[in-house]
Amino acid sequence: MSTQRIKNSDHITAGPARAPARAMLRATGMTDQDFSRPMIGLVNTWTGITPCNMHLRELADPVREAIREAGGIPIDFNTIVVSDGISMGTQGMRASLISREVIADSIELAVRGHSLDGVIILTGCDKTIPAAAMALARMDLPGCALYGGSIMPGRKDGQDLSIQDVFEAVGAHACGAIDDDELAAVEKSACPGAGACGGQFTANTMAMILSMLGLSPMGVNDIPAPHPDKAKAAATCGQLVVDLVKSDTRPRQFITPASLRNAAIAASASGGSTNAVLHLAAIAAEAGVEFSIDIFDEISATAPVITDLKPGGNFLAHHMFLAGGTRLFGQRLMQAERLTNTPTVTGRTLFEEFADAEESRGQRVIRSIENPVKPDGGFRILYGEIASEGAVLKLSGHARTRFDGPAKVFECEEDAFAAVEANTIERGDIIIIRNEGPRGGPGMREMLGVTAALVGQGLSEDVALITDGRFSGASKGFVIGHVAPESVAGGAIGLIETGDMIHIDVGARTINTDADLVARRIGWAPRAPNQMGGVFDKYARLVSSASAGAVTSARPQSSPSQQTISDQEIFA
Repeated sequence: MSTQRIKNSDHITAGPARAPARAMLRATGMTDQDFSRPMIGLVNTWTGITPCNMHLRELADPVREAIREAGGIPIDFNTIVVSDGISMGTQGMRASLISREVIADSIELAVRGHSLDGVIILTGCDKTIPAAAMALARMDLPGCALYGGSIMPGRKDGQDLSIQDVFEAVGAHACGAIDDDELAAVEKSACPGAGACGGQFTANTMAMILSMLGLSPMGVNDIPAPHPDKAKAAATCGQLVVDLVKSDTRPRQFITPASLRNAAIAASASGGSTNAVLHLAAIAAEAGVEFSIDIFDEISATAPVITDLKPGGNFLAHHMFLAGGTRLFGQRLMQAERLTNTPTVTGRTLFEEFADAEESRGQRVIRSIENPVKPDGGFRILYGEIASEGAVLKLSGHARTRFDGPAKVFECEEDAFAAVEANTIERGDIIIIRNEGPRGGPGMREMLGVTAALVGQGLSEDVALITDGRFSGASKGFVIGHVAPESVAGGAIGLIETGDMIHIDVGARTINTDADLVARRIGWAPRAPNQMGGVFDKYARLVSSASAGAVTSARPQSSPSQQTISDQEIFA
């Protein structure tokens, strides 16, 4: 009797002691021949609640078929989704960032609980994408991720629309700039079908990051959800995951300081979502790789924004796909010597993939370093009295480099939104929204409802907004989020009072106040996190600072997939 380990799934299929497990697997249709094949987890984030993920059930079909044709056995699992766009501005938005941890945890539990040999993860809505990368990094089993693709542009009066336009229309409606009928027309036109929100918002930013990290095959994430080539791309990924298992190629071979830097450059140079800062820190933590959010300052000085994408620009993800996609974007950065050549799941290097870029004649979406959309990158990390652990400023949607003004303090997002709707925010104000951090919220809600309403009222260039919560990738304006420490953790943002003068200096990377915060701290105690019960309270107890990625898992010291497997256990 051989005692040689063949594959991880021998835990449940090999030897006399595994007869009960095999009996149950036979009931699913597996045969003796199947037990010798690698078992591949096909983890889907399908749901019918959001267009971002509603097509993933069908997209899994070519993946499943390709796994079988490549000699593997697909094992289907599904996990949860919380739609940011639907929950935005409600208590449900507190579940969004928490869902990232739950998705990563559930993938790990499903895959490790059944001793699978590899995994492919189908993603769509915002948090499903970083969760997939976090799970791959944590388990370090051969695998890859496939993004379901962007939605097509909506159309109204000859203009392209995205969900961003609907949120901004709410603000315009609140100040009387548009009537009920116009708001309804925008609402009914913005989302034509399946796919994730269409600008360089969080989903498309993170899908690009998966490609730059090497965890997704280059080009497949660019393809829009309804495009006829999407099924073929999905089949390619199904074949690929079996190849990765056979070659024992693992995710931590791709998640390195160099690839994380490349990903940060891509997020910044594409004018992407500030959530990339949070999610890259979380992915790095799961991979056990040191990562400082200060890297975004360094790269912003050397890698300007070269894509003209919403929310700060004019085009949508579909237009970037037609222009040449991530390959062309990466080629521009490669030619300017801004990137490092790193491996990818296809077996080709990043630069080899970029060499295949094809530029559409006359495209205006992707520019060069010499002719950027904006001379600086998309982010700055600010420090100072209000944010000793850092805060994230989004630069791509405005041109200001300094803001000084009086604070208007709100204890939660709802209070701030009500003030905007009541037209009580004045030009020059600095809006402070606190108690919305990872612990305090809990869940670190996004503030798109507030920022979009300010845009709709024409105030986005004339007010600033500071929060220990987050911003949507669709947010624009002078917005600063991820303030750390957060208010409930004793952060100085909790000490600010309405009327305090706040000073924001982008060049100096500072965020300070004239107020005597040291004196105020005497006898002051931070407000307790919101008590919501269940998973919300558990998350509040476990979550780390936003500056560390707001993760709930301890940094792994070694790969769980590479633990020694006892021959007696397999062949008993």
